Amino acid sequence: MQYLVFIGVAISLGSAIPYILETIRGNVQPNRVTWLLWSFGPLVGAIAAFSTGITWSALPVFMGGFTPLLVLAASFVNRKAQWKLGRFDYVCGAFSILVLVVWYLTKDPNWAIALSILSDALAAAPTFIKAWKYPESEHVSTYFGGIFTPMTSFFAMKTWNFASLAFPIYLILVSLAIVFAIQHKKFLRKKYQNNLEAGRK
Repeated sequence: MQYLVFIGVAISLGSAIPYILETIRGNVQPNRVTWLLWSFGPLVGAIAAFSTGITWSALPVFMGGFTPLLVLAASFVNRKAQWKLGRFDYVCGAFSILVLVVWYLTKDPNWAIALSILSDALAAAPTFIKAWKYPESEHVSTYFGGIFTPMTSFFAMKTWNFASLAFPIYLILVSLAIVFAIQHKKFLRKKYQNNLEAGRK
């Protein structure tokens, strides 16, 4: 079943490409604090998982750190792709880095994974809020990849424990949350229209 992990890697790259292209064109404005720190958390989680003997099932988590680096690089190509950062972005970024420093001091793989998840969530907060307020500044493609790619790691798991399960589950949940933030206005608009049509009947 390990081949499914490679399918997940392909999905991760394939879903990131439209986001990267839209960023280069200036149609999407990534929050650089988020995407920089998003590269750290999964990479730390993957390295920690590798250190416990987990191999193929940690590859999707690794990709969860590699593709943000590509997005971050793309944001420097076009000035229109720059998102103005505020105090909240920097505060979340600072706390995210602080959590990673605490992880480094613990030297424990499980703590590393737990703290890297917390760090990643703090990094995600600015993008979630941006997506909620300004959904037009985002593109759902890469987040759909963030939902499906971690699922492939479940098929490659030989040991089901916190080290193997925690980060893939987290990546699925945070991606779902951001997709909802981007699409929530469409959902509400559609629901309103359906209610309006039902009322007319």
